[in-house]
Amino acid sequence: MRTMDTMETAHKNEIAKLDGTSLDIAAQKRRDLLELFPEIRAEGDRVDFERLRASLGESVDFAKERYGLNWPGKGQCFKVIQMPSMGTLRPCPEKSVNFHQTENVIIEGDNLEALKLLQKSYLGKVKMIYIDPPYNTGNDFIYPDNYSESLQTYLQYTGQSDDDGKRFGTNSDTEGRFHSKWLNMMYPRLYLGRNLLREDGVIFISIGETELANLTLLCDSIFGEENRLGIACRVAKKSNNKGDHWAPNFDYIVTYARDKSCCPPFLGGVNVKAYDQVESDGPRKGERYQLVRLYMSTIENQNPEQRFWIDCPDGSRVIPPGSTFPPERPRLGDGIWRWTRTKFEAERDRIVIKEVRSSNLVNENRQPARWNVFTKTYLNDVIENATSKPNNLIEEHINQIGSHEMTALDIPFDYPKPSTLIKFLCEICHVQGDDIVLDFFAGSGSTADAVLSYNREDNGRRRFVLIQLPEPTGRSDYPTIADLCEERVRRVNKRLDSASDGKLKLQDGEENDRGFRVFKLAQSNVKEWDSSMEHNQKVLAEQLKLGVDHLRDDRSELDIVYEVLLKSGYPLSTKVTEESIEGKRIYSAADGAFLICLDRNLSLGILRAIAARKPERVLLLDQGFAGNDQLKANAVQTFTAKNIVLRTL
Repeated sequence: MRTMDTMETAHKNEIAKLDGTSLDIAAQKRRDLLELFPEIRAEGDRVDFERLRASLGESVDFAKERYGLNWPGKGQCFKVIQMPSMGTLRPCPEKSVNFHQTENVIIEGDNLEALKLLQKSYLGKVKMIYIDPPYNTGNDFIYPDNYSESLQTYLQYTGQSDDDGKRFGTNSDTEGRFHSKWLNMMYPRLYLGRNLLREDGVIFISIGETELANLTLLCDSIFGEENRLGIACRVAKKSNNKGDHWAPNFDYIVTYARDKSCCPPFLGGVNVKAYDQVESDGPRKGERYQLVRLYMSTIENQNPEQRFWIDCPDGSRVIPPGSTFPPERPRLGDGIWRWTRTKFEAERDRIVIKEVRSSNLVNENRQPARWNVFTKTYLNDVIENATSKPNNLIEEHINQIGSHEMTALDIPFDYPKPSTLIKFLCEICHVQGDDIVLDFFAGSGSTADAVLSYNREDNGRRRFVLIQLPEPTGRSDYPTIADLCEERVRRVNKRLDSASDGKLKLQDGEENDRGFRVFKLAQSNVKEWDSSMEHNQKVLAEQLKLGVDHLRDDRSELDIVYEVLLKSGYPLSTKVTEESIEGKRIYSAADGAFLICLDRNLSLGILRAIAARKPERVLLLDQGFAGNDQLKANAVQTFTAKNIVLRTL
């Protein structure tokens, strides 16, 4: 196999020999490579082959001078990313709300391990990521001492295994690697998060001034500088006396696209509620619109094409106020329509003339008119044409709103982000339909609050996936921040229920999804081979038994089902039902596409009955065949004949 150095030399030599057409091909291949691995981009859109080596798992010394952000531990970050998780996500129906029907998910666990476990089932499916990571102010985040054993460290931290000295610790600014530790924490998580975004997906990251510059360079290397959408400044506080020089009243929202060319322009300044009318007929039937006056006093010019009489239903005519009237040429101060006569005639189907109590128009007698003229402005047109973009100075969503939200829910939490901010971000980047919003620094659950409230507002079906470390709070009512987050979502649901005004029913009769499924990070249900065991016959014999009895004793069938689904590419929201076939318990997932039987006593009858259902795939316990090779051969033959994928565990 050629080394990367040899490949690089060959690549350069090949380019030197190429003619013009081949150069275009080479350039396209380079662009494709940079799109797959944005982190390998060097200045001038060149490929940094050493970064490519690191991305592919090779050990690289980043001490060589180059443009980009380097820090102690960066090379280890790539190893952490590539190290597969040995964990699983165990379902917790007892902590959930409407577990078997909901498509919302809350994960209790280290977000690095959780993101690894989500890679297969959520790859390229998330429309929006919002995170509010630690701002690195000194002691505001906990950090695993040993990244290479993050799952084991997490299990010790949460009391799921014995402590042998590994721990999570805070990041003090008195330590020598203050910024490096923060970057080591953020890089793998952002890298894995990027994989989950759709092509038109967007990530919003709230951050303070301390790490703003580092975060921007970090995201440039992960998402590509060409996919940076900008940085918004948010007013966090209206007044503040802290700080030695400037009183800090702002934080920032760093924004990147998965692929900027696929990301529609942001839509801002649009009050969706204002589009409160629905077209009842014609080609735009069912579309939402609002009425906008054709005359606005703020428009000033003397274009005669925009000052003309309009006929009303009672035979009268109206015109904006002024001192001259057609056919005279308008003077300065005369009112004009927003549209010219030509546009008015061409788009009469968008004109609405209504009798009103008070009109700013005049009639032929120069008296205040009884009528006013409006145009229909369709919400879809505003969205499609992106006629209004959000200001990158956000003033309406201050921290005090978040504090008031938590006070109203009677839940204690310091510095929660206002859910209105996250809802605003959902609006401007077009989160709609059944889009997924991911937050892997979930905190108090503001993102869930935003999604649920937004859905209630427009009968949407947006879904959320939250990940939160079960960090101890020292409280008896909410032992961990994850517990507090889940309780907040329960209380938000109660608040929305009490405020219900009959708009919860969707067109097909279903209600808004207000539930959530809780999953906890834990060791895999399958016992792993211990490579650190003593090398003697007795210990080896015990390890070999894992080939027969390889499932953990303290796990339920539902635990195993969801691990199998997750690692088979099914999302955590997949609907699972229990059925009985030939007296055996069967788990049916994805409307029968995947059937799972964990019975340890299989028969040819049950195998044929399962095959008769014609699922796409089937999973059985290897122990279920009890060493009966003939039965296993019959199973393979039965399922192969029906093009069913058979897997054993």
